[in-house]
Amino acid sequence: MAAAFVPSDAHHLACGICPSRALAVGQFDVYERPTKECPFNPDDGHRYAADGTPVCVHPDKVGLPPGLYKSENAPVAIELELPSDAAELVPYLRDVLHGAAPVLLEDLIEQASAKIRCQFPAVDPLTTLRRALN
Repeated sequence: MAAAFVPSDAHHLACGICPSRALAVGQFDVYERPTKECPFNPDDGHRYAADGTPVCVHPDKVGLPPGLYKSENAPVAIELELPSDAAELVPYLRDVLHGAAPVLLEDLIEQASAKIRCQFPAVDPLTTLRRALN
């Protein structure tokens, strides 16, 4: 079995009963918020979809966008949308990269590098990403 997405001893925003604390990315779904479609189970403290899939209801806390990763095998990905002003790149990327799940970082950095080169040819992607990650 794959390691849990959020190790139990990690200081993390994920709730103590979040499925991310016991399951790997792709082994649970992420809903935008609590809903009657994934009711709380008082027996074990978790939420489940009707088909029994464990559900996290705080995408901002686990750094994953809402998705049916387990129940529909949805890909774990975020499409990066850069701001229109180069002056906003560093704060925007800082927010996105620091809030993203580690499993998304490599793809987000690759997207940012490519999109910065296309959208802002005079901006050095490496310097911008270094500033955003510091």
